[in-house]
Amino acid sequence: MNRRDLLRGVAASAAAGLARGAAPPARAEGGRSALGIVEYSLASDPHSKSALQFLERCHALGAGGVQVALDSLAPEYTEQLRHRAEELAMHVEVIVELPQADTTAQFEQIVAAARRAGAGALRAACLSGRRYETFGTLEEWKRFVAESRTRLRLAAPIAEQYKLPLGIENHKDWTAEELAALLKEYSSEYLGACIDFGNNLALLDDPLVVVEALAPYVVTTHVKDMAVEEYADGFLLAEVPLGQGALDLARIVATIRKARPRTRFNLEMITRDPLQIPCLTEKYWATFPERNGSSLARTLAWVRAQRPRQPLQRVNGLDPAARQKLEESNVRQSLAYARERLGLAA
Repeated sequence: MNRRDLLRGVAASAAAGLARGAAPPARAEGGRSALGIVEYSLASDPHSKSALQFLERCHALGAGGVQVALDSLAPEYTEQLRHRAEELAMHVEVIVELPQADTTAQFEQIVAAARRAGAGALRAACLSGRRYETFGTLEEWKRFVAESRTRLRLAAPIAEQYKLPLGIENHKDWTAEELAALLKEYSSEYLGACIDFGNNLALLDDPLVVVEALAPYVVTTHVKDMAVEEYADGFLLAEVPLGQGALDLARIVATIRKARPRTRFNLEMITRDPLQIPCLTEKYWATFPERNGSSLARTLAWVRAQRPRQPLQRVNGLDPAARQKLEESNVRQSLAYARERLGLAA
């Protein structure tokens, strides 16, 4: 799924089969979780191409909400999405792309549509890729920082105008310290953080330090658990069902709840091959002038202490049906863990 494609076409045919008065699907076995599902968690599911169908699919799985890109900005569609979410007692959050100077009007249209859809928050990322893969020099990184500040200056007034909080994800781009400082610059209640529980391990940040730094600014979340394993150039980083990884999920959730009790929690369990974090290569360090060996030593020591409970999942080579089945299994296990062990029950 292309994260930049925020307008994937009007889903008229999808919406036609989902009448507002349709009976909701049967409740999931074991009760409903308050945890929403980010659309990337079910990327192989055909329902993920339509926000309305994705809402129904996540309800059937027992989720409490969705974080999804809008496939149509039409008022009748977004209002239908809002009404259906209200009927199902589910929350809606909308994924957006930060505006450029020539896309500010389009960004405002998306924010207005999200408001009509009943969204409680927006989620965006400054970088679609990963810092250590995208940038080869410090100068390239500094240009990105300047461009990001410009885009945030364009986005913030629109979020404020529509009173819709915009969460900037720590998307393997900003260290915790950098993102916290950036958000402090703007000092807007409508510009905050989408705290991803595991991403900043790729930047050698301690996950607990990340959440403590960003919790004062939290708008929304990407809940995940991570398993790690050494490889020749650094370590592998893999998303695993909640409770099967190395993160202190209970402490992270408690920290966020204490800082912002009304924050929604959304599962981002991406079923894919482990990511390679090449922290022992020269290129990796090109954009980290302030980092030193202590970050590397601490992270690698932690990695070595966190033996995976089972072999890390590999999905390349699976046929589409098998991959979709594994995705659903990972999501179901995570919803159950959140409900039973993290207090995220509806």
